[in-house]
Amino acid sequence: MKESSAEVVLKKGEGRLLKSGGAWVFDNEIAEVKGSFLNGDVIRVSDFDGFPMGKGVINTNSKIRVRMLTRDSGKEIDRFFIRERVQNAWNYRKDTVDTSSCRIVFGDADFLPGITIDKYEDVLVIESLSLGMDRMKSMILDELVDVLAADGVMIRGIYERSDAKERTKEGMERTKGFLSEPFDTQVPIIENGVRYLVDVADGQKTGFFLDQKYNRAAIAGICRGKRVLDCFTHTGSFSLNAALAGASSVLAVDASERAIEQAEKNAYLNGFAAEAPSDEGDGSKYSVDMAEKNAGLNGFVADASSGEVDGGKYFIDQPEHPWMRNEAGTRLRFVTADLVEMLPEMEKAGEKFDVVILDPPAFAKSRQNVKNAEKGYRKINRAGMRIVKDGGYLATCTCSHFMTRELFEDMLRKAARDAHVRLRQIEARTQAPDHPILWAAEESSYLKFYIFQVVSAEYGSGK
Repeated sequence: MKESSAEVVLKKGEGRLLKSGGAWVFDNEIAEVKGSFLNGDVIRVSDFDGFPMGKGVINTNSKIRVRMLTRDSGKEIDRFFIRERVQNAWNYRKDTVDTSSCRIVFGDADFLPGITIDKYEDVLVIESLSLGMDRMKSMILDELVDVLAADGVMIRGIYERSDAKERTKEGMERTKGFLSEPFDTQVPIIENGVRYLVDVADGQKTGFFLDQKYNRAAIAGICRGKRVLDCFTHTGSFSLNAALAGASSVLAVDASERAIEQAEKNAYLNGFAAEAPSDEGDGSKYSVDMAEKNAGLNGFVADASSGEVDGGKYFIDQPEHPWMRNEAGTRLRFVTADLVEMLPEMEKAGEKFDVVILDPPAFAKSRQNVKNAEKGYRKINRAGMRIVKDGGYLATCTCSHFMTRELFEDMLRKAARDAHVRLRQIEARTQAPDHPILWAAEESSYLKFYIFQVVSAEYGSGK
């Protein structure tokens, strides 16, 4: 890494985020840069009066002009510095989470801004979104592999997933590929006793959403013996936790056919197999009503091979995704559908489930679209609340840090009012501890997860 003699000087009255513990200096907060430098260099940062603020990496291509590494202006940013950072990150994970698969480095929250490193058993996946830190990634990985080896954790492969659009904001090209000898990129892991294949090459983000680890475990109690609808299932993590907890049946839905195919692979790993054809229906009022309503209009007919009508216009033309069953008798099916369209239609059809799980992608990708995002969240949560049986359960979340806890809770109150139900909170949770929330860095707090019992005004009255 190159450490420049250049110095960034803040404007008078600026640097409020930095002074409150944050790690970013924005372009409009800088009065001048003294000395010469190259983008990606380590530079010193001083207040308007010369008071030393620390060191960071600079990039004039980004509105986040400086990402801070240390508040000690005398600290050398060298291999020993990096070793200390990754050692501290690993020590923290050992104290707080199951480390078989976990996030070891979480950017600013681990004081390595712009770097994310996930461990899937004996494979590391790195995402680099900062130019300065990108130059250090080989050293970071070398030191991390050494730190893990000292604890008897041997890494057999490293894959890079620096293919996010955010790279372009730093003036970098998007890239992905092996940083070690090639290996099978379908990596087997076990989480909460559930087996998965993580697609580190082509899955979303680094391949798997480790941040929901303990939230997935939290739904087990409410799913036993219940009929469950898992919305935005992705590769089946919530649905498999529900199924293996003893749900009677789980219908899991996602818009991505690729994700559904991966979810089915994961189901097979956990002892599920396709059911033999039968005349057994699944008791779905929505399925029957919608099948009759849409027959002829949309060109769909019931699957004659099974006699089973199981999903109206969304599902009866998907024989490639049959019901599956395990030895315990739990039925599980993964299907492809647009949930924003499907949920309101299930609501209109009077469909009811014991448990509904809503784990949508981030609707709010920026501050500017929070209002539209709120409408989207409200629409799916209102529908979700209406298709939960009286006294049933709703698990719902947002993974957007722009959708603050206050905004999300206000949306849920409005959705409950619209659905004419009352919410009894069971749990309010956040991301797993391996995705630590640094209070001075608000962007590190993004996941809000709630479990509610959904009740009517007359719940328990016998009416």
